[in-house]
Amino acid sequence: MIIAFEGVDGAGKNTLVSAVEQELIAREVAVARAGFPRYEESVHAQLASAALHRNMGDLIDSTYGMATLFALDRAGVGEQLQELSDDGYVVLLDRFTASNAAYSAAREPDTSEQVIQWVADLEFDSLGIPVPDLHILVDVAADVAAERAEQREAEDASRARDAYETDNGLQQRTVQAYRQLAHVQWYSPWEVVDSTDDNVSARAEAIANLITDMRR
Repeated sequence: MIIAFEGVDGAGKNTLVSAVEQELIAREVAVARAGFPRYEESVHAQLASAALHRNMGDLIDSTYGMATLFALDRAGVGEQLQELSDDGYVVLLDRFTASNAAYSAAREPDTSEQVIQWVADLEFDSLGIPVPDLHILVDVAADVAAERAEQREAEDASRARDAYETDNGLQQRTVQAYRQLAHVQWYSPWEVVDSTDDNVSARAEAIANLITDMRR
């Protein structure tokens, strides 16, 4: 199974993925984990990062150009992820294709449906990136996520926010785009969890229960 955890920066995805991973391991479930973008491993992700920090000229102005770089990052390991799933692993992903769809839609609000479909066609069809079996939306208000991201930046200068993260309007539109993807159950089942609920262990247990039920 491939499980994609989605949400804007500061939503708490990494915390929840870690908790679910530990819960599944405790149940003796084979788990693999990855996070996107893969800034340390992928040249496409590194180019995207450079653009997000305005070091690639006007590349950041192109919604489709940026989306293509993020898609190629996933394509680099898409086959491996599918093989792990086929071998019985539960593959936990911190962001995946839906992030490309949500952020691209937020950047192109007048043609959001078209750009979302374009992302799906590019990633799932043209590049053969696997469709997740389940999406988990870690839902949070944009202002709460922004406060968390600012705090993270203050504590660690190496995690400076990029052009997407500092654009409050974009973040608000991305939150709404994610909620719409969850509402229509885009490409697979979606579960929505409240990021402001401090009981991470309970949320992780509930998600692990859902994964266990789906694997039967």
